[in-house]
Amino acid sequence: MPSALPIGDPAPPDGSLPVTALTGLGTRPFGVYVHVPFCATRCGYCDFNTYTAGELGTSASPGSWLEGLRRELDLAAAVLGTAPAADTVFVGGGTPSLLGAAGLADVLAAVRSSFGLSADAEVTTESNPESTSPEFFAGIRDAGYTRVSLGMQSAARHVLTVLDRAHTPGRPPAAAREARAAGFEHVNLDLIYGTPGETADDLRASLDAVGEAGVDHVSAYALIVEEGTALARRVRRGELPMPDDDVLADKYEMVDAALTGQGLTWYEVSNWAASPAAECRHNVLYWQGADWWGAGPGAHSHVGGVRWWNVKHPAKYSELLAAGTSPAAGREALSAQDRRIERVLLELRLAVGLPVDVLDDAGRAEAKAAAADGLLDADALDRGRCVLTDRGRLLADAVVHRLT
Repeated sequence: MPSALPIGDPAPPDGSLPVTALTGLGTRPFGVYVHVPFCATRCGYCDFNTYTAGELGTSASPGSWLEGLRRELDLAAAVLGTAPAADTVFVGGGTPSLLGAAGLADVLAAVRSSFGLSADAEVTTESNPESTSPEFFAGIRDAGYTRVSLGMQSAARHVLTVLDRAHTPGRPPAAAREARAAGFEHVNLDLIYGTPGETADDLRASLDAVGEAGVDHVSAYALIVEEGTALARRVRRGELPMPDDDVLADKYEMVDAALTGQGLTWYEVSNWAASPAAECRHNVLYWQGADWWGAGPGAHSHVGGVRWWNVKHPAKYSELLAAGTSPAAGREALSAQDRRIERVLLELRLAVGLPVDVLDDAGRAEAKAAAADGLLDADALDRGRCVLTDRGRLLADAVVHRLT
């Protein structure tokens, strides 16, 4: 079951934004996120807004979704006025690769038509390795995609079984090599560690497979048991144990050591890249609180301190847009205090850290205490930045709590 939308204020039917939100638009990086809500099967740990064909029936299809997407992107360009060209585009889901190369080309063409792309735009699509091929990668490269993110999760078959992942263990590294052969310089593999039953040797094998794939970016996330998922129900019934925090910390250190040994450097707590050029610029845009329009069912957006989110069901999404109405289900205007806290929450996760002057007096005092406790880099703090130490990365959420 996809997670619930936030509770916010009503969103205007025309999608309009306050003048204050539009002030400075174009002076900050601007991205477009496109949510593809389709999956062949539902993974047991996933609470994203996705639907299988059986769940949708005849109420929605990729064709009706794409028509709705075009309408929303045109609406977005009208709402933003002199809309800036997109610096980044990220097509996520769901399983965007189910659209095929032609479908993903249509998605990017819609973004180009409404916003245009900056000269050096980063254009990423997520892909399930099982729905890719050399021809697929060649097709999306020709369409203008510059980056591919592949879901790997693990190289151990029994771990994939617990996660309800459909791909075979060797397929993600093979897909990564196919993407590189098609001309993609930037390829990411996603890992999940801490799945019940995963041993240290299982994780080591996954990390070795990543190294052999030759990718320039890796995202590695601790398994989170989300309420409402099949995995959560299995844990609640006692069929599987809840992931242990100490074990997750040990595995994070394994991940960091292995990826560092492969020449990748952490730039965000859960992300490693071979060079600054390999970092995911679209995600950095999120972490730095810039502007983005999220298009598609359930997508979230942020422009100038106003955040909003779309209705979740693809049929309702397309229906609203066909009627000339914004698909936004609700929104909120962030106060100065909200934005300050979010800066701490997000920027502290980055290797470049957070400017100390973002903190209030109590927060600066806590930063000094955190440095004394070995959670923040004392030298960086003297230079005016809060930067997590290796130990601090393991306790990032606790450090954020202290600073706010």
